[in-house]
Amino acid sequence: MGAATGRHAWNLPETGATHHQEAALDSVFIVATGDLPRSKVGGMDDPTVHWAGAFAAYGGHGATQSSTIVYEIEPGQRLGWHTDATEETQYILAGTGELRMEDGSVHAVKPGTVFVLQTPVRHDLVNTGDETLRAVAFFAAAMFTQQFDNVMLAPNVHVLGTPNRDG
Repeated sequence: MGAATGRHAWNLPETGATHHQEAALDSVFIVATGDLPRSKVGGMDDPTVHWAGAFAAYGGHGATQSSTIVYEIEPGQRLGWHTDATEETQYILAGTGELRMEDGSVHAVKPGTVFVLQTPVRHDLVNTGDETLRAVAFFAAAMFTQQFDNVMLAPNVHVLGTPNRDG
């Protein structure tokens, strides 16, 4: 699979041990998100703020002008109140929940729901169902940060963001 044919080259690992399989075919980046390890994140001062996520793509890692996160929230848990430094679009894959907005409005979400959050809008997403809420978040920047109300563990900070944000 590592052999180049014509102008199309497949850069797939020989061992299959990596979770990011880059396919450099006409600028395509493919990620098997089901196999992607999730980082667990939680609120230091609020046990209901708890979720797990992974960056599927971001600037310099499969994307040049956007970022994508896959994440899960268990029943009764939530993302935590935060604002994003760029516009965000989310697609709910599984589970049910409530998108809570700074203005007090609440929007029910379920599989197939898509919502767009302009910058800077403070919001939270709560899993109100009986199964894991699974979603994909698309961000309109190759590098961005999220400012959380809670101190988030790990890494014990209020600001989270793409791995490339420090340079």
